[in-house]
Amino acid sequence: MAEHGIAIQSPTRSAPAEPVSVGRATLRKALFTCGLAAPLLYIAMVVLVPLRWEAYSSASQTVSELSAIGAPTRPLWVPLGLLYTLLLAAFGWGIWMSAGGNRLLRVVGGLILATGVLGLFWPPMHLRGAAVTLTDTLHIVWTMASGLLTLLAMGFAAAAFGKWFRGYSIASMVLLLGFGALTSVDAPRIQANLPTPWIGVWERIDIGVWMLWLLVLAVVLLRRQSERNLP
Repeated sequence: MAEHGIAIQSPTRSAPAEPVSVGRATLRKALFTCGLAAPLLYIAMVVLVPLRWEAYSSASQTVSELSAIGAPTRPLWVPLGLLYTLLLAAFGWGIWMSAGGNRLLRVVGGLILATGVLGLFWPPMHLRGAAVTLTDTLHIVWTMASGLLTLLAMGFAAAAFGKWFRGYSIASMVLLLGFGALTSVDAPRIQANLPTPWIGVWERIDIGVWMLWLLVLAVVLLRRQSERNLP
């Protein structure tokens, strides 16, 4: 079945979808809309929150430093970050609900939901130059886990959807891995309080790729729902 070039593959032939209540349809649309709201909110956070910290450099400092222990932007970033993770988890739940017999799409929803839940318990790092503690180590672990969930979600979505979305997802994964590697090379210099002139650039490109992918996925799902008159 193809709609505007989007073919959704299903491992087994499923029965025709049963009529869905208006309330359930509205809920699914609202959850898909969270897939638009979450990345737009995060992009706004990355752009606007640094304005509250005069000494902060978006080119040479990571996004995580905005929520670091002792950072002047932490009180603003934390509640906004909580809202973002809740919106992301809601989007994942919406995909899970709407997957039907498409197991691949159900996995995508579960992975995005897990990414949101993981973000609710994200350990903060310390500011540069501060002593490294357990929370700094856990921050790295959470970052790696989130990155893995992100790549898995993209990979399963590439398999679940048609040719153009598959190619787009694969290209996005390549960019994530490339700029993620550049970010990782400079990451140890943060704890050593050494200069990292480009780490913020590499990380923000990485973030931009993920946010754009979420937006595209949300638009695809909303369009498919609208055209098929399904929730």
